[in-house]
Amino acid sequence: MRKTGDAWFNLVTFLFALSIPLLLLLLVAILIGQALPAIKIFGAGFIISSSWDPVKETFGALPYIYGTLVSSLIALAIAVPLGLGAALYLAEVSRSRYKEYLAVMIELLAAIPSIIYGLWGIFVLGPLFGLSMLSGGVILAIMILPTISAISREVFRSVPNILKESALALGATRWETVKLAVFGPARSGILGAIILGLGRALGETMAVTMVIGNRPEISASIFAPAYTLASVIANEFAEASSDVYLSALVELGIILLLITMIVNGLARLLIWKTVGKSNIF
Repeated sequence: MRKTGDAWFNLVTFLFALSIPLLLLLLVAILIGQALPAIKIFGAGFIISSSWDPVKETFGALPYIYGTLVSSLIALAIAVPLGLGAALYLAEVSRSRYKEYLAVMIELLAAIPSIIYGLWGIFVLGPLFGLSMLSGGVILAIMILPTISAISREVFRSVPNILKESALALGATRWETVKLAVFGPARSGILGAIILGLGRALGETMAVTMVIGNRPEISASIFAPAYTLASVIANEFAEASSDVYLSALVELGIILLLITMIVNGLARLLIWKTVGKSNIF
């Protein structure tokens, strides 16, 4: 009877685990089926084309890919130093009894709806930077900041105290202790936190749509309006009046999914290499 219960338990948990990759495969299969008309018409040229004219039914994804990647990189450039600095202060530097309240306030940023961020961005970032790529990057940075900060803080706190005490005993300064005995063992966790933040930045829709300007152009200036993959899908999906138009929007969704999977795959590979080569001193 006990062996039978274990067998059923193993089977049920195996089915639960199997359902997740099957769900992903089903999602990809449905998206590819819906995007097939655009894939047949435009082929690989869809990725490198900058034309987007629903009237003439000519579509290209390059401006949206550019806007998605650049706005996410701007967000990381702002959020990573701020998030890691805040996490380091809360986990290693501060001895104040009020630091937990500060940590809770940072984490509460993750609970704010994206539409509220968008409204704030219109009234604050709009007058400063205009509706532009920079505004989109800044609003994304604020949105991913609590993710990077909270996870990094927990990673720093999980580093064994014996490592820090050993570094101090060997004569290391406070900064050298943090550099060698905290950042070293925590590298893989920090990378994980950054990638989670990047994942949200790549897929964020509403807040970015409200502040980025929504112009499908590639510009070297971060003060110029731009467009992202998620934003164009949200803005134009309801207006898709033809099968090719709808199919092109679905293909944009597939590209966004592929970008996210590639970024996460490369990050996972980097984490494995980092863990394999990590040394404390």
